[in-house]
Amino acid sequence: MKNLFSRIFIGLLGGIVICYLITIGVSLVIGDGNYYPCVPALAQRFGNELTAVVVQMALGAVLGAGFAGASLIWERDDWSLLKQTGIYFAITSVLMVTIAYICEWMEHSVRGFLIYFGIFFAIFVVVWLVQYAIWKARISKIKRKLEKDI
Repeated sequence: MKNLFSRIFIGLLGGIVICYLITIGVSLVIGDGNYYPCVPALAQRFGNELTAVVVQMALGAVLGAGFAGASLIWERDDWSLLKQTGIYFAITSVLMVTIAYICEWMEHSVRGFLIYFGIFFAIFVVVWLVQYAIWKARISKIKRKLEKDI
């Protein structure tokens, strides 16, 4: 339980930092010298930019905490990789799409949802494959060392 709360707290802070860095990145890409802390539709929805940014940062914190908390799934040795992947994907995709919808990071339409979810799915698959390859290489290295020691 202590590990869960520690991971969630670190994820919460990480979510805020990542959200802030994304706003800086978007502002740099726009390149007109202004800082864009949130999308205009979010500021309009909440009546002003300050409230919108506070909501966005709070939801960024929730997103980071959710990803970090869900990462404990990968430590379940009694679950298959398929089960771990499926449950982790279900949790993170629902969390990501819900927060993206609230924060106006996606178009509010079926098309917008499908595009956003498709991008999330593609990123998830790439990250999963990279992580799988890394762990497979680490395990092979450990096996080789064990065989050498025997």
